[in-house]
Amino acid sequence: MPAVKVSFYGVRGSIPTPGTHTTVYGGNTSCLLIEVPGAAPLVLDCGTGVRALGRELLGRHTPAVEVLFTHFHLDHVFGFPFFGPLYSPSCSVGVGVPALSQIEAENRLGGYMNGTYHPVRLRDLRDRVRIDPIRPGRPFERGPFTIEPLRLNHPGSSCGYRIEAGGKVMAFLTDTAPLARPDEGLVVDRRPTGAEAKIVAAITQADLVVMDTMFGFEEYLEKMTWGHAYPEYAVALCKAAGVKRLALFHHSPDASDSMLDELAARWAHCEGLEVFLAREGGSVELEG
Repeated sequence: MPAVKVSFYGVRGSIPTPGTHTTVYGGNTSCLLIEVPGAAPLVLDCGTGVRALGRELLGRHTPAVEVLFTHFHLDHVFGFPFFGPLYSPSCSVGVGVPALSQIEAENRLGGYMNGTYHPVRLRDLRDRVRIDPIRPGRPFERGPFTIEPLRLNHPGSSCGYRIEAGGKVMAFLTDTAPLARPDEGLVVDRRPTGAEAKIVAAITQADLVVMDTMFGFEEYLEKMTWGHAYPEYAVALCKAAGVKRLALFHHSPDASDSMLDELAARWAHCEGLEVFLAREGGSVELEG
């Protein structure tokens, strides 16, 4: 079986945070790359990290790329117009958009690339880009990747993904608040809610889960409607599902490298689950 490689090109949430205080973990917003040898790579989200990724893919002369969006809050779409393969005649790009129809998919992406928020308009790329609507509960395939969209808990909706390739499974769960109130469900050792049970079933025995843990617990209690989770919740969800590795992701723009170092140290010895912090420039190989 070929190895599946997951690389992080942007791990920050809400807004890019360049500066000396974010040089270790990175300041670019949400962007991941999943690779299987010999197949078109899969890009998850197009935050500001996708610009560097696009340049890298062009340097490799990549002939085809597949892109999946989780949702259209700006930190996940900022970088899309700067993704180099969109403008390369030697590279085809497929884009998956959470939407109920083809028209809605084009309108959601076109609402950002319309000449007002960015000078390049989606219609200028129509001959180079394939746009597909994606709906939770309707699995699909892209090359060697079998992909299951998952409904998450976020204002305006967000779509997570369970992705299987090369006999390995990873899941991308951002942006999402807990799927239960603070006094119910898995985090307080009770029976999972219906929404939790669905996610647990989807990520059972996953080799890697990348999950939004933007808040600490106290901050989550202050901002429960903002649509983000906290490490204790992600750990409880992954332990219930028998997940092997958990990457804490979507770091707060207020979190400095030293603060994230403290968080990493806190979870470095989590019983029954390997926990680490996603870091821009880092990667994980899921060996077949």
